[in-house]
Amino acid sequence: MPPKNDPLIFDPQGGMPRLLEIMRRLRDPKTGCPWDIEQDFDTIAPYTIEEAYEVADAIEQKDWPALQGELGDLLLQTVYHAQMAQEAALFDFDAVVKSIADKMVDRHPHVFGDDSRDKSAEQQTIDWEIQKAKERAAKSEKGALDGVAIGLPALLRAYKLQKRAARVGFDWPSTEEVLDKIQEEAGELVEAREEKTTEDMIEEYGDLLFVMTNLGRHLGINAEDALRAANAKFTRRFEAVEAKLAAKGKTPADSDLAEMDQLWEEVKAESRKKCI
Repeated sequence: MPPKNDPLIFDPQGGMPRLLEIMRRLRDPKTGCPWDIEQDFDTIAPYTIEEAYEVADAIEQKDWPALQGELGDLLLQTVYHAQMAQEAALFDFDAVVKSIADKMVDRHPHVFGDDSRDKSAEQQTIDWEIQKAKERAAKSEKGALDGVAIGLPALLRAYKLQKRAARVGFDWPSTEEVLDKIQEEAGELVEAREEKTTEDMIEEYGDLLFVMTNLGRHLGINAEDALRAANAKFTRRFEAVEAKLAAKGKTPADSDLAEMDQLWEEVKAESRKKCI
């Protein structure tokens, strides 16, 4: 039987109050969990990022039961940060809820205000960006790149930085010029490799990735999404190669590059029919 003094903790219908109380109890300096008590914003942040990716993975896999669990894990991260903020007298969970609710109302005057709903999705996106610019100005973010989160995945941050710069006119006018820049950066990477200067190679490789991201933006492609899809395709095809090896009673460790490359080509040919 649940302890009589913990009715909320053990109430399956307790909702958000239950989750908030669970977190408060986990962080209690005297009776909480030693691991949870030791954590701070910096140590929890990587888990927050990881949980967000696991949500995206569940959506990509269309695994809806898993998505339910992953959304719960992600919600827990918000509760965790809010609890630590409350302990530090910074803000609490209610303030977090109020902040996002106010933002959604302010950014949707065509739903909650007097603006007309008779707008295209494109016009609504423009209005959204105008509103965000006002919010950045209110935060004294005056530079065009201010507010682009440093902790974003590198390709996604590159995309957002370039998009911000393009808004103020700092952008190539055509895709052809981006392609020319890719050739230039690739040549500089080759030169750095020939000179065997590691720092220069890292710099030039980064420049090439940055320009490749810009090419995707000009083509209407998000580099992060494209690379995620390429990773998934590689995983499917390599697993298919492993399956073919297993049918021979072998593993990749028992094989060699020539055999695996041949099987890879077989998988690619099959993919044209099966979309692997």
